[in-house]
Amino acid sequence: MTFTPQFLDEIRTRLPCSEVIGRRVKLTRKGREQAGLCPFHNEKTPSFWVNDEKGFFHCFGCGAHGDVIGFTMRIDNLSFPETVEKLAGEAGLELPRFTPQERERAKRQQTLHEVVEAACQWFEKQLEAPGGKAGLDYLLGRGLTRETIARFRLGYAPDGRENLKSALKAAGVPEALMLEGGLVVKPDDGRESFDFFRGRVMFPIMDRRGRVVAFGGRIMGDGQPKYLNSRDTPLFDKGRTLYALDKARVGVAGGQGRAPAELIVAEGYMDVIALHEAGFAGAVAPLGTAITESQIDILWKLAPEPVLCLDGDSAGQRAALRAAERALPLLKPGHSLRFARLPAGDDPDTLIRRQGASAMAELIARARPLVDVVWDAEAAGKPLDTPERQAGLEKRLKERIAVIADRSVQQQYFNTIRERLWTTFRPARGGRRRAAATPPMRSSGLVSSARPAEVLLATLVNHPSLAHDHCEALAGLALGSLEFDRILKEILYFTARDELDSAGLKSHLMHTGLAAPLAEITRPDLYQLWAFAGPQAEIAAAEIGLRHLLDGFQERGLEAEVGAAERDLATADSEESEARLNSLQKQLHHTGLRGTLPDDDDLGQAHG
Repeated sequence: MTFTPQFLDEIRTRLPCSEVIGRRVKLTRKGREQAGLCPFHNEKTPSFWVNDEKGFFHCFGCGAHGDVIGFTMRIDNLSFPETVEKLAGEAGLELPRFTPQERERAKRQQTLHEVVEAACQWFEKQLEAPGGKAGLDYLLGRGLTRETIARFRLGYAPDGRENLKSALKAAGVPEALMLEGGLVVKPDDGRESFDFFRGRVMFPIMDRRGRVVAFGGRIMGDGQPKYLNSRDTPLFDKGRTLYALDKARVGVAGGQGRAPAELIVAEGYMDVIALHEAGFAGAVAPLGTAITESQIDILWKLAPEPVLCLDGDSAGQRAALRAAERALPLLKPGHSLRFARLPAGDDPDTLIRRQGASAMAELIARARPLVDVVWDAEAAGKPLDTPERQAGLEKRLKERIAVIADRSVQQQYFNTIRERLWTTFRPARGGRRRAAATPPMRSSGLVSSARPAEVLLATLVNHPSLAHDHCEALAGLALGSLEFDRILKEILYFTARDELDSAGLKSHLMHTGLAAPLAEITRPDLYQLWAFAGPQAEIAAAEIGLRHLLDGFQERGLEAEVGAAERDLATADSEESEARLNSLQKQLHHTGLRGTLPDDDDLGQAHG
């Protein structure tokens, strides 16, 4: 259905942003605008602003922006038509009338929904009947509770050619609708139609609104195929559907006292159900095929960086690479994929049963970025000991990155790969080739002084585009000085408006009463020590320096969290407290390996 601009404007007029957003976010008036904590990322100080006069919201922390329709789509994980329908009801507006063709199509789909729902109810009853004992024993033997079986509406298809067909026919369902819904199949040789699913445990597949649209079936015994999905129908497109999407939408949205769940993509039905049972309420799965571009788009509407949880064997690595190849052309600022590799021989179901939910949580926390998968695809296990082989690696990596359509993301990938090539293959002082994967660090006690904040702000003032690119990481920093915190906030505010000129930024800071601290962070002796922060530094060198600074701040934050976790464990000795401490210690170790500031001589070698 299409909506006229006039109809959408009427919704916006009748429902001010502050009214709708205020139901989900506690807003405080600040002049003509209202501010609150952003609901789309974790923050301690408000960076989320609502302006009713202009009709939009904006977060200077994560960059979220939009009107009342965009906010509702994002917070409730709804499609555009669903959002308009919801807001129109709240505004007291009638939806535009369907065309005759749209009415007929909607009526036909509604009828098909009713038929597929009837089949689902019949499968559920068969699971509890004597003939479904094998299916019920299988599910209970896999550790599922009856509550979970009911929640996911699992069922059983008896091993007979016309069991479902006869039941639906007795209920008045025409055979043509059974065929259209994919419930029965008719041979080309003219024989009678028969049930598509036979002798299988049944997994209903729902659309995003929780309506049954198709089924997956697991055979009992050793027959093939082990899993069978419905064929595509007017209700069901395998490449555009995700198993348990209706439940994951609710989990990822959070609310009502629940924290938003991580969006996790597993490989099969039982993996998803096991994850939900263990408290991972954002789990979904593709339907027997590699993840598609359409499914990636659906995932990104729920969360910007879903985690693909894949087996640790070679097949899992191939699946990760296929997903990366599908995602690369689609990447956009703030949206990517992360990859969690399971131990060899494990899937989420077996890992949770062997080691518990904490082991799964730790694995998800260690998920790797997509750029690592791209690097491993070309570098892992290959000899790279000569300049020619290293040049070949660089060429292959650039060819992979070239498919990224968004120029800003593509440039960041080039910067990251360039830095990784440099840190991996650059010669050490004295002529020998360096094997370390990180630049050398200065150990001058700098992290514990005020100097890192000064260097960070100087880098951002002289290279504002870096503040724009790293706004989410910067928004959560506390620099230990009210004036420095004010400068950082003004930098983020300035660059969020796509004003990336250094001279303009300095003028803005001076006119907001920050001339004195600005002079302090732009004094010449600071640039003599840390050239990458200065105005003459190349952007690539400044980018590396900023990343190491951010690592240093992250390390200090993790040290504080480790201390708190140690105190919690001392006062309340529990498995959960111990798992949290172990996870934080591993994160701290990983961050500590990266250090704080790169050596400027080395930056000059790489980028001079």
